[in-house]
This record gives sequence, C-alpha cells and structure tokens, in this order.
Amino acid sequence: MKYTTGEEAVSLIKPNSRLFVHGGAATPHFLLRKLAERAPDLWNIEDVSISLQGDAVIAAPQFKDSFRLNSLFVSQNVREAVNAGRGDYVPIFLSEIPILFQRGILPIDVAMVHVSPPDKHGFCSLGVSVDIAISAVKNAKTVIAQVNPHMPRTLGDGLVHVDEFDAMVEVNEELPEVLGGDAGGEIPKRIGAFCAELIEDGATLQMGIGAVPDAVLASLTNHKELGIHTEMFSDGIIPLIQKGIVTNQHKR
Repeated sequence: MKYTTGEEAVSLIKPNSRLFVHGGAATPHFLLRKLAERAPDLWNIEDVSISLQGDAVIAAPQFKDSFRLNSLFVSQNVREAVNAGRGDYVPIFLSEIPILFQRGILPIDVAMVHVSPPDKHGFCSLGVSVDIAISAVKNAKTVIAQVNPHMPRTLGDGLVHVDEFDAMVEVNEELPEVLGGDAGGEIPKRIGAFCAELIEDGATLQMGIGAVPDAVLASLTNHKELGIHTEMFSDGIIPLIQKGIVTNQHKR
C-alpha cells in the first residue's frame, strides 16, 4: 500500500498542470484542503471537474493565481468563480468527456479521486461517482487517491487496483450531501406548477437536479401513472413512487 500524508500526496502536483478532481458526492475535500494549503507554491493549475459538491475551497478568490477552474458542469459552489472570470465552462455531453481524456484532447496530468478502502484483492471502488472518473484514472500520468471507509463499494467499471495509484491518503470523513425537501422559494414553485400543468397522465419524464426540477416533482402529486427515464434525479421522486404516482407502466 502506498499510504502517505495529504501534504506528501499533493506535493505530486506541480505548477502548470491539468488536474482532474473527482466530482459529485465523491469530491475529495480533504485533498482539496491540502491542495489549497500549497497555493503559494503553485500557479497555473487547471482544475477539470464536473459538479463539485460541498465547499469548493480552491474556487475562492484568493487562489485565483494558483488555480483556474475548467468546469464541464457548473455547480452552485463554482458558479461565482466562473461568472467572475476565474474559471471557464465547457458545454459538452457527459458521454463525450471520457473521449477528451482518451484522445489527449484534454490530457490529464494528475487525477485526484475519492475511493473506498481496497478489498482483499487490492481493488478500490470509485463508489458514488464513476461517471468520467474512471477515464481520468486510466489516462492520467499521476493518480492520487483519498481512501475513505464512508465511500460505498459499487461494482462494475468503477474498480481500480491500488497499483494504479501513485499516492493513497487515509481519510475518515462523511461524504458531502445535498438535502432535499426545499423547492427553492416562491419563483421555482410557481415555475414548477406551470410545468406540471403541461404534463399529462401517463407521461414519461426526464429531469435534472436543482430547485426547478424539485418544484416540478412537488407539483405532480395529483398525476397518475407517470414514468421516469432520466440520467439523474433528486429525492423529490421518492414520494411520487411511494404514492404510486410513478409506475413506469406506459414506458415503451
């Protein structure tokens, strides 16, 4: 095992590098905090990510000379940095991002990921956020892993052997969590109600995440026999399933 300290792990990141940061609930906050501590020694670090969750410490204004965000999916915690010109947004289909890494269109110098502890065969899981992270791991020159017992093991293509990691840091922290139940204020609620009026019984829904999709879901309590076919959804779908509103019976 290549376990080391956070300070030693982020020392592998050099100036003028392109850094992939694991996103979603797998955002490696311990390593990001250690990276922020190194800011005085770094410059021109391009941070490539999708949908970071929790406190995106490296997006703070005081780090603008060290880190520049290249967000492939702008989340709320980096929106101010992108709007202020301290970061960029590249619109792209999620399914096409791995190709950027594989073909060297967006070559990755260092991938910083958040994984489960290894099993007896030495395999860690990328857990709750496999998405583009597996491609980043396979194509990065250097891979740093935050190893956390709170990261659940998910099976499939998200297993990575410890031999693929150049540094591993043991961390015991809860994963970042987005709590549902708040539709985001009066304006999203009104938009959600208007959208719900356009949805017929038996319709199949695709949705995103955020205040407006949550408000739409909250306005569907009088609908019948809805279906879901979507790449992501929030907790707002759970009561619709429990009440028998979402049945998927009309999906082809």
